[in-house]
This record gives sequence, C-alpha cells and structure tokens, in this order.
Amino acid sequence: MKKTRVFIDADACPVLNEAVRIATIRGFEVVLAGNDTQNLKRFADTDGVSIIEVPVGRDSADFALALEVSPSDIVVTDDIGLASIALGRSARVLTSRGYEYNTQTIDFELHLRHEGQKIRRSGGRTKGPKGFTPDDRTRFVDVLKTALKHT
Repeated sequence: MKKTRVFIDADACPVLNEAVRIATIRGFEVVLAGNDTQNLKRFADTDGVSIIEVPVGRDSADFALALEVSPSDIVVTDDIGLASIALGRSARVLTSRGYEYNTQTIDFELHLRHEGQKIRRSGGRTKGPKGFTPDDRTRFVDVLKTALKHT
C-alpha cells in the first residue's frame, strides 16, 4: 500500500506552518502547492517537504494537487471544488478550520457555492466566512493529528 502523503493547498492557508510541522514530525511526506506569492521556498530545506509552484491564477494550485492525489492521501484545503475532486479520488479532505469534507455532503456544499456565485454575478451580496479564530487553529491541529494517527 502506498504511504500517505499530506497535500496542502497553500494559497492563503492559515494553518500551513502547523500542518507542515505536525506531518513532518510524524514522518509523512508533505506536498505544498501554491504560487510564488506564498513564499513556499521557506520550506525548501525541510525534510519530507516538496513544493509544486504554480502560476498565479484562479485554481492553479487546485488543479496541480488534483493530478497528484491518491486514495491514501490527506488534502488540506478550503476549496470545495478541490475537496470534491480529492474525495472522488478517495482521499481524506480537511479544512483549515478542522472540519472534514465527506462524500455524503459535498454535492450540497457545491450547490451552495454555486448559488452564492450566481447571486454575486448578478450584483448581489453574500456573507463571507467568519474570521479565522484560535479555536479554529486548535481544532485543525487536533483533527490533523487524529487523521494521521489513523492512516
């Protein structure tokens, strides 16, 4: 069986440092995907970390990660589209707030995203996400540790 890797959608990931630290300490390979504005080169000398640098552009990191994910992997992303693709490849998907996407609800979440996009395209306004909190960070750390323990 292939060894679990931790893929991180590094574009605007508020738990990037925690995810890299936790996964590498436990001996997991970490793959970061993001553009050069994310300063991912700071991880270049970290054992077990590889970087996929993508051009600046909508969903560039998502598409790069989607090509690499395998069934035993864990993906950290807040992007519902990437989450759907990763779930379709039988990977586990965690958000930066410490929640896990699942196959039972992903279609509904994609529908909600689509409806919000329709409202915004027609000039309407929708609520954005709540601010990221210390509790979110703590929840993420706990969920990632648990996910890595059960691989």
